[in-house]
Amino acid sequence: MDERPNRGRVPRRRRLSRSAEFERVYRQGRSKGNRFLVLYAFPRTGEAADEEGPRLGLTVSRRVGGAVERSRVKRVLREAFWAEAEVLATEADYVVVARPEVRGLDEREGLEGVRRALRELVDALGHREEAA
Repeated sequence: MDERPNRGRVPRRRRLSRSAEFERVYRQGRSKGNRFLVLYAFPRTGEAADEEGPRLGLTVSRRVGGAVERSRVKRVLREAFWAEAEVLATEADYVVVARPEVRGLDEREGLEGVRRALRELVDALGHREEAA
């Protein structure tokens, strides 16, 4: 049976989906935050390290807004993260936690504003891939 096309989405294996994966990143990873976002990063080891590329988990609470607003924020966060992913450490898991102020940033500045806020945290964590 043919595999369904991903319709431009990132393959599932590049997302965190289990609560245990989120907990590991929260408890054992490093974090940096700003007014809009908190970025947690944790290097993968063992079997999970064999997967290619960084993996992303998102947390967007009801404090950000209703379902429509939360869905938009998640969509913009995914797009911003994957735009930055080419410079991130490949054997790491990341969780992005949206703070309520990110909704206003998205409304004012759109994807570029969210990308800038995320880039600031990536730089602060020092999780950029070293140039070969």
